Amino acid sequence: MLTSVGLFSGIGGIEEGLRRAGWQTRLLCEIDPAARAVLRQRFPGVKISSDIKELAGLPEVDLVTAGFPCQDLSQAGTTKGINGRKSGLVREVFRLLGERNRVQKWVLLENVPFMLQLDGGRAMRVITTGLEDLGYTWAYRTVDARAFGLPQRRKRVLILASKTEDPRDVLLSGDNPPAYLPARKRPLACGFYWTEGNTGLGWAIDAIPALKPGSAISIPSPPAIWLPRPRKIVTPDVRDAERLQGFPVDWTRPAVNCDGCSERERWRLIGNAVNVRVSKWIGKKLRNPGRHDTHMDTKQRKNDRWEPAGWGRKGERYSTNVSEWPAQYGYRSLAEFLAYEGTPLSSRAASGFLRRARSSKLRFQPGFLEDIAYHIERIEEGLRRAS
Repeated sequence: MLTSVGLFSGIGGIEEGLRRAGWQTRLLCEIDPAARAVLRQRFPGVKISSDIKELAGLPEVDLVTAGFPCQDLSQAGTTKGINGRKSGLVREVFRLLGERNRVQKWVLLENVPFMLQLDGGRAMRVITTGLEDLGYTWAYRTVDARAFGLPQRRKRVLILASKTEDPRDVLLSGDNPPAYLPARKRPLACGFYWTEGNTGLGWAIDAIPALKPGSAISIPSPPAIWLPRPRKIVTPDVRDAERLQGFPVDWTRPAVNCDGCSERERWRLIGNAVNVRVSKWIGKKLRNPGRHDTHMDTKQRKNDRWEPAGWGRKGERYSTNVSEWPAQYGYRSLAEFLAYEGTPLSSRAASGFLRRARSSKLRFQPGFLEDIAYHIERIEEGLRRAS
């Protein structure tokens, strides 16, 4: 049985994916009380530590994983960089990996793709240098959750490293050109963040934009979905959000029983999670690697930008010409994927979004802004009739 340790475990997205691929988790570490409540219920019998700073060491396992905090590296977050208070905790991973008399065959890190460009890619230089200083060869790849059949435009960077194995054969082998959009003979459902409207970050066609732990004002909130037929603007049910991350329905329900936690907290936990299907793919590839095609590689200079995929060792760095689609599952359209009836977006939220969208230079799908206005009128008319 292959074994793993999960650092910054969240609600166990990596661990659940690995479990489905035949792995066994030996230790979990998570500081968030609500997330730990989920872990206790979903991984009974597994030891759970609360603070990575207090971990003196790790058991000897095949894989150490760390979906370390992204708040300081995210385009929608603080953008403080790798030295930020939260994202800088990745150095605790290096501390634990550097302890003597413990050999971890594989190391897997996960974070947002904006770190490839933030501060000129400084976070990637810090991480890859830290791995090389410990003797690791590393590979990384930007992966889109839509490649696994889920209508969520969620891109994440996976960094895999090993002292004894070739991470390229796991992470960089296998490529599928994106082919997820159906023929546009009918209007497609679109997801958007109603807390935005000034930028294109919060918009996705036939998908929702990446679920996130909070809005620009740090409030955990779901995106909205435009359903052209019938003309509806709704927020999805939290159970569909769990499904969009690859979890079973009600996976986060134990968090509601945690002291001081509300139903809204489930959205934050889901937004912070690592996608289960992506993790399962990694777990299966670690068991059965492919073969990396070195003809896809281009040597990079020290100050070159970080491409979406690549690898390195001993101070050398290469980019690799592979897509964000390492797999090709049958894609389900957003409208067909939703299993639960959503909640109509409030008139106040819709009005604020519409005002920002109309004053911006963004271009949306034909009929979208008109349906937002129709949605507002219909709600306000219902309120007038009720009064």
